[in-house]
Amino acid sequence: MRPFAVGLMLVSSLASVACATYSDDLVRAQRAYEASEDERALAIFRILEGDTSRLTPTDQAHYAYLRGMTDFRMGYKSEARHWLALASSMEQATPGSLPADWAKHMTESLKELNEEVFTAGIEALTNTPAAKRKADAEASGQDTSSDSAPAKKTKAKPSDDQ
Repeated sequence: MRPFAVGLMLVSSLASVACATYSDDLVRAQRAYEASEDERALAIFRILEGDTSRLTPTDQAHYAYLRGMTDFRMGYKSEARHWLALASSMEQATPGSLPADWAKHMTESLKELNEEVFTAGIEALTNTPAAKRKADAEASGQDTSSDSAPAKKTKAKPSDDQ
């Protein structure tokens, strides 16, 4: 019975250490973000993304905010809008899950991204604007007809034969 108890204690201590590593990863990513090491922070966030469900609700809100702001800094506007919207909904569901200054920055950044979408469409959030993609494609000799508006389809009129 004693080896079983020792084994059980060992397994439970390893499980608690494993959970702590996700929080540790979040802390490392936050430090990288605060040091403006955006590429490093984003790399840690991407590794941690699959395990965010193992974080506490507050840590999940922190992850979404920090990930969104990192994407925002790096110009990944679509991704930034996604993560900041998640952080905003988490903050609404659990008020106080984000520090007040983070909530303020989140709201301002999300407002800016939303205004871009509302005025210029979702295309405004792409990393490469359509005009540049089209110019690059034309320069390389690729067919750009798919970038233009789709041709209108006409409805077939019912025939009098029926």
